[in-house]
This record gives sequence, C-alpha cells and structure tokens, in this order.
Amino acid sequence: MSSPTFPTAPLPETREAWLRGPLPAVPPLLQPVAHALLQAREELTAAMRAFPPALLNERPGGVASVGFHLQHLAGVLDRTFTYARAEALSESQLAALAAENPPLAIEAETVQQLVQRFGAQVDSALAQLRTTDEATLPQVRGVGRAQLPSTVIGLLVHAAEHTTRHLGQLLVTAKWVKM
Repeated sequence: MSSPTFPTAPLPETREAWLRGPLPAVPPLLQPVAHALLQAREELTAAMRAFPPALLNERPGGVASVGFHLQHLAGVLDRTFTYARAEALSESQLAALAAENPPLAIEAETVQQLVQRFGAQVDSALAQLRTTDEATLPQVRGVGRAQLPSTVIGLLVHAAEHTTRHLGQLLVTAKWVKM
C-alpha cells in the first residue's frame, strides 16, 4: 500500500495575503487589517490593469461607477486612519470627499493614477499599523463632525471591511460594463 500524496503548497507569492504569514512589525492584533488591505490592493491592481478609461463613469442599473469606487477606496482609508489617530479631517480631505461622486474627467492615464493613489494609501495605512500600539486599540475615537463614537480598533477594522466591500462592488461593476 502506498502512502497518500498531498498537493504541493503554492508558492508564498501566489497565496492570498493572509496565508503568507505575519507581516513584519505589524502588531499581531492588526495583522488581519494589514492582510485585507494588501489583498485588496493586489486584486484591484490586477483587475484594473487593462480597464478602459472610457468606462470609468458608467453606472449600469444606477449602481456606483468604477470611477467612484476607485476614488472612494483611497479616500475612505485616508479618512478612517485619520480618525484612528484622533485627528480631524483636513480641508484637502474634505475636498477629496466632496469630489468622489461627480463623474471623472477621463484621460488615458486616469485608471492607473487612481490605482496608484489607492496603492499609496495602502502603504500609508500599513505604516500607521506598524506604529499603532495595541494598548491604544480600545481607546474611543470620534468620527465625523458629529464625533460619533468608535474605537481605534473599530476604525481600523472598518477601514479593512469597507475597502473589501467596495472592492467587490467595483469588481462586479467593472466586469459588467466591459461586457
């Protein structure tokens, strides 16, 4: 009788981010946030590689456009991580928020610029995660002008889940408008 054979594990670089092991210097409790953001960046980059800029503002069935999601993904990370630092939004952040909804001016490099903006925001978020003391995670933080109550961990987890939710919506919309 021969012994059972098991499939060879995929190379680390082909695994989903959460299966590649802990990220250096990211506190253990924040690893899932970091992994979710890395996975989102990789999936977004792959999906948008050949996305036609002319389709950025398409809204099939009235859903949010790919262009909206691309802008919102970077913006929401910036805003939630700002609140996690117990800071108010700056005028430029408020202006970026207001600009997320109108149709985008379409240029050939628009898609890649938006993807790069999100990638840079993920880098910034990862840097903040590396410097976040786990002892601060339960600290209360105010959100928005009304200073609605959350916590550092609540904001960071929300940033990750909100990112993955919008990425999923973007992926479906992108596929639909390219048909």
